Amino acid sequence: MILQRRPEVEGTAIRHRGWSPGRIDPARALLITAAGGCAVGSLIWTLLVGFVEPHAALAFGVLIAAGELARITLPGHREVAPIASAGAIGYAFLLSIGGVMVTHSAWQVIAVVTLGVALGELPHIAVGREPRWSDLARRVLIVEITALVFRPFVHEVPPDPDNWWLIVAVMTALVAAAWLIDAAIAAAIRAERLHTRLSVAFGDELRAQFAIGMAIGSSGVLIALASTVTGLVGLLVFTAPLLVTQVAFRRFAEIRLTYLQTVRSLSRVTEVGGYVETGHSRRVSRLARLIGCELGMRESELLELEYAALMHDIGQLSLRDPIAGGATVLASPREQRRIAELGSAVIRETGVLDSVAELVRRQCESCEGDGDDGPPPLGSRIIKVANAFDDLVGESKDEDRIKAVLQRLRMDAGREYDAEVVAAAARVLERARARR
Repeated sequence: MILQRRPEVEGTAIRHRGWSPGRIDPARALLITAAGGCAVGSLIWTLLVGFVEPHAALAFGVLIAAGELARITLPGHREVAPIASAGAIGYAFLLSIGGVMVTHSAWQVIAVVTLGVALGELPHIAVGREPRWSDLARRVLIVEITALVFRPFVHEVPPDPDNWWLIVAVMTALVAAAWLIDAAIAAAIRAERLHTRLSVAFGDELRAQFAIGMAIGSSGVLIALASTVTGLVGLLVFTAPLLVTQVAFRRFAEIRLTYLQTVRSLSRVTEVGGYVETGHSRRVSRLARLIGCELGMRESELLELEYAALMHDIGQLSLRDPIAGGATVLASPREQRRIAELGSAVIRETGVLDSVAELVRRQCESCEGDGDDGPPPLGSRIIKVANAFDDLVGESKDEDRIKAVLQRLRMDAGREYDAEVVAAAARVLERARARR
């Protein structure tokens, strides 16, 4: 069966899966409901019985609000508020202020955190920056769990010189447990949203949150312990290092985003030059990433796959005459290999994308490999399928055409294309069709 590309544009064949306004995934809905219900209940209870130690509640509430106002977004679209989270944990762990014991309950902790978070989010909402509700709910829920465990414990075991080690050990254990619970919740949401394996998503979250999670947890413990000696001045003393850490994470996130935007801009050179159709590289990258998620690739591997898919056709710039429609799937194997090798050479010139260059170099090989190097990497096999699909379908949404192209890929599976990758692509496209 020979399929040629349709010249007309009918819309996108597949769109990036993200949060749509009309759909809330079950895990996300459960998280928001649990965190929100506990927060509302604590507010009502605290308003009825009244606040104790109002000066401390006000100081921590202001710190939490300021930290929430300064929240940042890390790679992987992870929204965090390090200062707010550390302040909330510090308030949950607070034992005394300047030697004077505090007696606030877990419900007051949750109420103060809820009010602080709400005040910090108001300016963002006012200018149209709506928070990521699942990330916001996770931040609140972790503090709720921590407070509900620690405050009853410290009321039963008041601190004294003989049991300080026990209290600090409980704080440390709760921080570690909170980090693991938060990673597990984030992984469940990520796995459901991206249709990837829960174990892979959990590993990604542990790696992504380890540094920032430990900084937040240790700062929260230090704030609580320092306030025992220095009073509320300890809030400023131990928030300053966390502020520096937050600035460093923000810079890292900005550099990472700039890097990706640069790669995306570079990938458009082939489109501007008329070598491929408009949007081809973005569509191949989007489909390849979804297939990678379906097959359980790690986040770092997905990033390399995205880079490689965006630049998979950059070798066409070396051609004297562009391939008709830019469809390399219709080119001869020799020409496909030449394009891949030239594209790989261009990418290697950057000096930092060797693994991406290798994915591009081997994208034209059959699923079993064409030389002595064995089968090509999974990323190369994914790009080969995604590129072939988009070369033959383009922006068309015609169901018969999509089915015909998938059937052609299945016929060549096991020889030219990886059967597992083709099956994953079919599942991804079927979900995309069901959402339309």
